Amino acid sequence: MSTVKAKHQRLVLVVLALVAIVLAGLFAAYALRNQANYFYLPEQMSANPPEVGQAVRLGGMVQAGSLEWLEDGVTVAFVVTGNEEASVPVQYSGILPDLFVEGSGVVAEGSLQTDGTFLASNLLAKHDENYVPRELEGLHANDAAQQAAETVSYSE
Repeated sequence: MSTVKAKHQRLVLVVLALVAIVLAGLFAAYALRNQANYFYLPEQMSANPPEVGQAVRLGGMVQAGSLEWLEDGVTVAFVVTGNEEASVPVQYSGILPDLFVEGSGVVAEGSLQTDGTFLASNLLAKHDENYVPRELEGLHANDAAQQAAETVSYSE
């Protein structure tokens, strides 16, 4: 009877483990292939649009004066612009984020339609580094700090 040496047994186990890890990675990549959302700027979407219906993210600024409510009362149409002249019309049905206003940053998740309109399924509003909560608007820095300190002392 020939027996396999312990050294060869370890080598076979290491090779089998590596093959199993590679196969698991390939299976995971295959399963998640439709879950990947690519990020586009308006310039990129105009120059090289994604396939119609492909899940992507569109990021840019909400163009001032473009916000319009449609007749159904829950759908809003607006235009997302970037650093250049490119712009993409967007439609979204649902509740708008609190920070969503004209001139603010937005990331829209959704897909491009055949007519060139981006149909958003989710909106993420972005704010700049100068963001101040509505409750603290109009207060000076000292007053805002004092109100924040009082809020902490009430909750204790």
